[in-house]
Amino acid sequence: MSKRHRLITKLAYGSGSLAFGVKDNGFNVLLLLYYNQVLGLPVALAGTALALALAVDALFDPVIGYLSDNTRSRWGRRHPYMYGAALPVALSYLLLWLPPAGLDHTGLFIYLFVVTIFVRTLISTYEIPSSALGPELTADYDERTSYMAYRYLFGWVGGVTMYVLAFSVFLQPDADHPVGQLNPAGYRTYAIVASLVMLVSIIGSSLGTHSAIPHLKSPPPRQRIPIRQSLREIVQALGNPSAIALLTANMVAGVGTGLAFALQSYFLTFFWGLSAQQIAALGASSFIAALAAMIVAPLLSRRFGKKTAIIAMFASAAVVAPSAILAKLWGMFPASDSPAYLPLLFVHATVAVCLSIVPAIIGGSMLADVVEDNQVRTGRRTEGVLFAANAFLLKSISGLGLGAGATVLALIQFPDQAVPGQVAPEVLGRMGTIFVCCIVFLYTVAIALVSRYRITRVLHAANLQALGANASSS
Repeated sequence: MSKRHRLITKLAYGSGSLAFGVKDNGFNVLLLLYYNQVLGLPVALAGTALALALAVDALFDPVIGYLSDNTRSRWGRRHPYMYGAALPVALSYLLLWLPPAGLDHTGLFIYLFVVTIFVRTLISTYEIPSSALGPELTADYDERTSYMAYRYLFGWVGGVTMYVLAFSVFLQPDADHPVGQLNPAGYRTYAIVASLVMLVSIIGSSLGTHSAIPHLKSPPPRQRIPIRQSLREIVQALGNPSAIALLTANMVAGVGTGLAFALQSYFLTFFWGLSAQQIAALGASSFIAALAAMIVAPLLSRRFGKKTAIIAMFASAAVVAPSAILAKLWGMFPASDSPAYLPLLFVHATVAVCLSIVPAIIGGSMLADVVEDNQVRTGRRTEGVLFAANAFLLKSISGLGLGAGATVLALIQFPDQAVPGQVAPEVLGRMGTIFVCCIVFLYTVAIALVSRYRITRVLHAANLQALGANASSS
């Protein structure tokens, strides 16, 4: 494959994550705030609905991955699902933000639970086959990190763009809503634009990678396989020791990242006391973070190896992520009227977000290397099943993170439909303290788990040799 063709393929593959990025950012940053503070659904009910929807979703993801691995069609294994999910994904996400008027708490709870299941299942139907294309597009140890860097770059750009637009354009104050992020009208506009972006992203990426279909791996010969054997193959694929180490570490770290995002709007609005415009300006830091991560991740992977690099990033995130909150709690952060207040928050956000993206990129590349390791062990390629597990873990960032965030807010008795500047300082202090303790603990556990990953550059090359693959082909 020529360098130009490889770049086009990376752009097409990467752009597919725009849809997931928009959805994930909406879930992480806005959804809990919208249903709790705007619609008035008690935080305990909102958190329960989101956690239950995630549990249901866990049943579907492996099935979608398995079907994708074993589908035979003139459009290959992945693209039928990618094309088919485009319109349903956009419609379901739109409906999530447009609940019928007049619902009581029970009605809102049921609506949130049911529509969230649809959103999660439909985005899985697209995201799992789409992301599973990565290991098929290249087998090279280092090139895979580059492919994943594009994937995560576009995901973050999509999410952050909608985040910035939400707080700078859509969520505007009016006479009845002096705080823009509490104005329900803005969320309706956000929903329409976000849904359209998701639709265009999915169709565009599907078309952009369509030409690669003849060069992708073929599914196994068509045969009737009993359900019990199918389940056994799924368990066997996920039972790879390196897969277990990586996926569990990603889950734990993902909960930490998700907790940070779930509470982000609460921290920015009530703890830091920022306006919607200031929040939008701060959100721009994620563009810088995503671009930096795209450069840093392949460099660290190539220089130190993937396992060492991801451990270093987890450790750095455990230190950096809670540092600004600790500084404020200890009276060491500049006052809110200081010229340094917002710039310091901007720098901290840039570094903290970069430290969350880099391990995600490297982790995706590490998971791609598990594909050949599994194939050597079992004789089957299981990209779909492995990336289904990864997709579920990515969604756990929003699901488990939102659940954890809702639990924290319930424990500290954060008031529903609160007014910025009028929340008791002790409540904000408890929120900051609990958050810091959770982040440090979760990243420490993630480091312990990922240390058990065993696929090195040397072992990956040996796996390719055993399979008769060409490591330099793409």
